[in-house]
Parts: sequence; C-alpha cells; structure tokens
Amino acid sequence: MLGKFITIEGGEGAGKSTMLELVADWLKQAGHQVVRTREPGGTELAESLRDILLDKDNVGLSSLTELLLMFAARAQHLAELIRPSLAGGKTVLCDRFTDATWAYQGGGRQLPREEIAALETLVHGDLQPDLTLLLDLPVEQGMRRASNRGESDRFERESLVFFTRVREAYLERALAAPERFAVIDASKEVEEVWSQIERVLQTRVGS
Repeated sequence: MLGKFITIEGGEGAGKSTMLELVADWLKQAGHQVVRTREPGGTELAESLRDILLDKDNVGLSSLTELLLMFAARAQHLAELIRPSLAGGKTVLCDRFTDATWAYQGGGRQLPREEIAALETLVHGDLQPDLTLLLDLPVEQGMRRASNRGESDRFERESLVFFTRVREAYLERALAAPERFAVIDASKEVEEVWSQIERVLQTRVGS
C-alpha cells in the first residue's frame, strides 16, 4: 500500500471527534491527501449496518451477531474505500478499526479471542494501521463526558464494568504493539491532548 493508514481509538467520552478534526487538518497541512472515515460505517452499506448496531431498540442483538455485523461492515469498508484509497497513495484517517472490536466485543462482551482473530484474518489479513492513536482516560471521567452528548446509543448504555473491560482490552492491545500504538492521556484539557498527539505525528508520520 502506498498511502498511510491512521486510526484513532478510545472509549466513550475520550474526545475522538475533536482530535480527528485536528489530526485531519494537521495531515492536510503536511501535504497528505486525507480520506476521513469511521467504523462501523464509511460506505452506504456499512452505515446501514452501523444504524442497526447502535440502535438502542435492538436489545435482543446477540453478541455473536454484533461481532459478525461489525466485520461485515468492515469488509465492505475495506473493499470500497480503505484499500482503494491506500492504493492511490492517500492517507486514510479512520475513527476506530479492528482494535475497537477487540476492545468492545472481545473485552466488553468477552467473546472468544480465537473467533475475533479468525474473522480479522478473513476480512483483512495482515493489513494493519501504520499508526493507532489510543485516547485513554479513566472510565468514570469518560462516562461523565459522554452523558453530556444527549441520548445514549446501544453501546453507551452499557455498565461501568463493561467499559472497564473495554479500557483494559485497549491498553493490552497497545502494550502488545508499541510500534503501532501511541497511548495519549485523554484526561487532560483539549490543548494538552492535542499537544501530545502533535508530537507523535511529527515523529512518526511527517509529510
């Protein structure tokens, strides 16, 4: 792949939306042709699956169904948007990717690792982000922030215990792949969080 693949991960209330804007602007100023996208979503079909996954009324959705829908959306996203963009030399900036599945479905839902690994291999093989920015903060702080965003979706209604497992799974992923991850202290004010990210971009991405 000719382009760069950068993902931003984090639990509820981590401030991903704000940082995505700042990262996209920085990359453009550095000369990158940026394709900004999100998961689940990014294509018409994947966005339809996102609506199903986040709908608070889908209380009967099984954990396995959730996992399969996530990877179905990802398969379409990769085929239609991510891989063609990378092949064209563009920088793909994605709000979450497979690390989120390991965190939410693996950590939060406690689905078997071998099932997630098998689907990861099937859907995207050895394609991984070049850089993953993990916005990390205490779960209680994140939930307080998220509570100010309006009506909660199906995931945001989960318990503190669920989100604690999500955070632990994210940090475990980061520890296992330090060459790809940069853990950002997202408990700070916006300016300080951005300062941390900008230093990482300057060191690990450049023009």
